[in-house]
Amino acid sequence: MGVAGPFPDYAARPPGPVLDRDEADRALARLGAEHEAIETSLLALQDHAGRRLLEGADLSGVTRERWASTEQAITLLWGYFDAYTGALARARSVRARRRHPNRDDLVALTDLLRGQSVTVAHAAARPDPSIAGPARLSERFTLEELVARMNELYARSLDMVVASDSVWSALPARIDLLAAELHRTRSLAHSVGVRPGEHPAGDELEAITQELATLRVQVVSDPLAFWLSGPGSSAPGGGRPDTARYDRAARALDDVRREIEAVLAVRQDAEQRLVQLRDVLSRADRTLAEARTARGEVLAKIAATEVPAVSGPATALQERLVAASEYRRHAQWHRLSPLLETLEREAEEELLRARESLTAVTAPLAVRAELRGRLDAYKAKVARHGLAEDPLLIERYDAARRMLWSAPCDLRVAGQAVLRYQEAAAELLSQRGTPGSEDRR
Repeated sequence: MGVAGPFPDYAARPPGPVLDRDEADRALARLGAEHEAIETSLLALQDHAGRRLLEGADLSGVTRERWASTEQAITLLWGYFDAYTGALARARSVRARRRHPNRDDLVALTDLLRGQSVTVAHAAARPDPSIAGPARLSERFTLEELVARMNELYARSLDMVVASDSVWSALPARIDLLAAELHRTRSLAHSVGVRPGEHPAGDELEAITQELATLRVQVVSDPLAFWLSGPGSSAPGGGRPDTARYDRAARALDDVRREIEAVLAVRQDAEQRLVQLRDVLSRADRTLAEARTARGEVLAKIAATEVPAVSGPATALQERLVAASEYRRHAQWHRLSPLLETLEREAEEELLRARESLTAVTAPLAVRAELRGRLDAYKAKVARHGLAEDPLLIERYDAARRMLWSAPCDLRVAGQAVLRYQEAAAELLSQRGTPGSEDRR
C-alpha cells in the first residue's frame, strides 16, 4: 500500500487581532482538511508493507538501531495527531455554541487556532531526545508548530521504512534467482567432474555459494546496510539499493558458467580434436624425418657449408597426447579441457619449427639448383645469338658445370665460376651490338 505524501504545512497567520467569524470559519475548514490529510498519511504509514516487515523481522546492525528510533517516532506521531485532533475538536465546539459567535467566542477561537493551545504529554512514552528534543514531561505547541514537528518525524520515519522496503524488494528476490542459477551450474559442473578441491571453477562455485548465503542473511536482517542515499535528495526514500556484492557474485558465476560450457564443448568434440592433434604431430614428425634425410644429402653433396642440426621427434608432446586420450576415456573433461588447448597450440608450433628446420637444411641445395638454372639459362641465350661455339664460353661453361654437378660441391667457388661465365657472355653479346646490360650483375 502506498504512503501519502508529507502532511500539508499549517498556513497560520502571525499573532494579531482577534479573528472575525469568516476568518475563524475559513481556518476551521482548512484545519479539517489538514486533519484528513494527516490521518490518511499516518494510516498509510501504519499499513505500509515495509513497516509490517520491520515489525516482524529479526533485525541487526544499523537497521535495528534506526528501527528502534523510528518506532518511537511513529508512536510520538500518533500522540501528536491525537493532540491535534483534540485541539480541532475544542475549536469546533467553541464555534458550535452560536451561529453568530460573540467576542468571547472569537477570542477563544483565536487562542485555539493561533496560540500555544496544544499540550502533548510524554509521561506514558518518553521519546528519544534525538526525536523530540530534550526529554520533557509535556510540550506546548501552536498548531503550526505541531504540524511542522509531525512533518519532520513523518519524513524521517517514512524514509527509513521506504529504504528498508526497497532493499527487501530488490535484493532477496534477485539473490534467490541467482542462487537457483548457481544450483543449476553446480549440477552441470558436477556432471563434467568440476568439483571443489579438484578444479578452480569448483572452488569458485563453492565461494559464490557461501557469499550468496551470507549476503541474503545480511540483507534480510540489516537492509539499511545495503542502501545508498541519493546525493542532494531530501525526499523520503531518495536513493537506491547497493547491489555491488550481488553484482560481483553474478559476474563471477558468469565466468564460471562460461568455463563449464567450454568443458562441455570439449566433451562434445574431444575425439575430433584428438584426431586433429595426432595428424598435426604426425606431419611434424614426417617433416623432421625429411629434414634429417635432407641434411645427410646436403652434407654429402655440398662442401664448406654449415648445415643446422635437426631435432628429434616431439616425444614429450606424444606422451601428453596419450595422457589426453586417457582423460577422455575416463571422462575427466575438466582435466582434458586445458590440456587440449595447450597441446593444440604447442603442436602447431612444433609443426612450424619442423618446416623451418627443413627449409634451413635444404637451403644449400636450393642455392645449387638456382646456380644450375642460371648457368643453363645463359647457355641457351648465347646459343640463340650464335655464340655457342665460342671457345672462351665453352671453357668457362664446362668449368662451372663440373663444379655444380660434382660432389661435394663448393657453392662459393661454383658461384664465382657461374659469374665468370655470365661476364664473358655479356661481353661477347655487347661486342655484337646485342643489349646485354640486363646480363650484368
